[in-house]
Amino acid sequence: MEALLALFTFSSLLLLSALWFYTKSSISKKAPPPPLPPGPRGLPVVGYLPFLRPNLHHHFTDLAQKYGPIFKVQLGRRLVVVVNSPSIAKEVVRDHDAIFANRDRPIAAVVGTYGGRDIAFSPNGTYWRGIRKVFVREMLSSDNLRACYGHRREEVRKAVRSVKSRIGEPVNIRVLASSTEMNVVTSMIMGSTLGSDEEKIDQIAGEFREIMGKLIALLGEPNISDLFPWLARLDLQGVRARTEGIVKVVDNIFDPIIKEGERIVSEKSGSTTKDDEKKDFLQILLELKNGDDNTGISLDFQAIKAMLLDTVIGGTDTTATMVEWVMTALLDNPKIMEKVQKELEEIVGMTSIVEEVHLPKLKYLDAVVKETFRLYPAVPLLIPRCSSQTTQVGGYTIPKDTKVFVNMYAIQRDPKLWDNPSQFNPERFLNQTFGLDYTGNDYRFLPFGSGRRICAAIPLAEKMLIYILGSLLHSFDWHLPAGEKMDLSDGFGLVMKKNTPLVAVPAPRLSNSELYQ
Repeated sequence: MEALLALFTFSSLLLLSALWFYTKSSISKKAPPPPLPPGPRGLPVVGYLPFLRPNLHHHFTDLAQKYGPIFKVQLGRRLVVVVNSPSIAKEVVRDHDAIFANRDRPIAAVVGTYGGRDIAFSPNGTYWRGIRKVFVREMLSSDNLRACYGHRREEVRKAVRSVKSRIGEPVNIRVLASSTEMNVVTSMIMGSTLGSDEEKIDQIAGEFREIMGKLIALLGEPNISDLFPWLARLDLQGVRARTEGIVKVVDNIFDPIIKEGERIVSEKSGSTTKDDEKKDFLQILLELKNGDDNTGISLDFQAIKAMLLDTVIGGTDTTATMVEWVMTALLDNPKIMEKVQKELEEIVGMTSIVEEVHLPKLKYLDAVVKETFRLYPAVPLLIPRCSSQTTQVGGYTIPKDTKVFVNMYAIQRDPKLWDNPSQFNPERFLNQTFGLDYTGNDYRFLPFGSGRRICAAIPLAEKMLIYILGSLLHSFDWHLPAGEKMDLSDGFGLVMKKNTPLVAVPAPRLSNSELYQ
């Protein structure tokens, strides 16, 4: 019996030893995880930070020439990965969309959006899906956009009248477009609440214009506290303090208007008002304050203000910037401007004014806008994403909490993807049967992003951009002031603006002066 027990024990030990050896051998043969992407070396503690140039999209594009379609840079404590090819961009925004569904949120974004309660910076999850659904299906639904056409038409006509009063004088295109956009958005988000008080709407729009540029600049400003979190409480650059100051101004604007909106919504809920009566964005959001069965969310005042602020920023700054870039490109290419104006003559005529019904027919102007987006993307690195877990992209390991930029500036100028990429050639966007639009399905061209984080306001942005440009180009001829030369240089920020604001001189094109009224 003892011999059998000893034999059993010996056999068990032998079997366990064999299993241990086999397991260890299998592990040793298993391929190691892929390495991190290549990239430039940095210094201890600060990493590559001292070597960054101000215009990140240009600098990252130069680094891509050396390190390839995906590379890394260490900025302080943050690992940053930059993607520079459509195939790897697809992996980030579509194939691994769930892993990269969160934004990398700088301190200015968290503070400026009431703790990240908006669509742009809210973490992926039930709340984000709910507010995006409200924004797309309610606030920017086809029916609601049609109902707000009067706001858009009046503000565009007001811009035309303003330009007509300055014939022969220099006009700052960025200021003109920004003013028009801000008035439109202000009317859409609170016009029904404020009623017919146009003076009040103009005043509020002016207050927003004054602070929005400052907030956009803060969102794009490199902040040492974001790169070294242990320094955040010191706020060495004052980014948090400055952002909090802007939020206080926003509160002073929104709070009394929200109070008035609550009163109106309360009165309507107790009346026999028709459900399809025209509502502004504020009233739509206030109706969700106590919860909504369709989305499963309820919105407090902070969330409502965050979403309204999102609409103001997203609906004005990028669109106004692109109006300026398109006008810049056309003034730099007068023959293309002639083609645009010829199309407007054929579609609209010279005895009518541009209306939104004309916009789908303006194919060449649409191609001009897309070509401008290709060369001068409003958000050249898109809004950065953050990996929620370690994954593999482009054959490399991307650790959890890595900040990821998709460098659309490089992709949309890549000579391997585009013929004569530095040439302004709208014809490349004509007669396309698939892909080169704003839906984010062709990864060579993603001016509004792609995947679940694609810009939610594309319908409004596209409509307003073509409407403003069509009206300005149909009603006026434009030229640079005497002695001025075109400056095509850009400066980096969250939104890529011209270094030198475009100033152009208008001349009337329409013979009937009543068309300007």
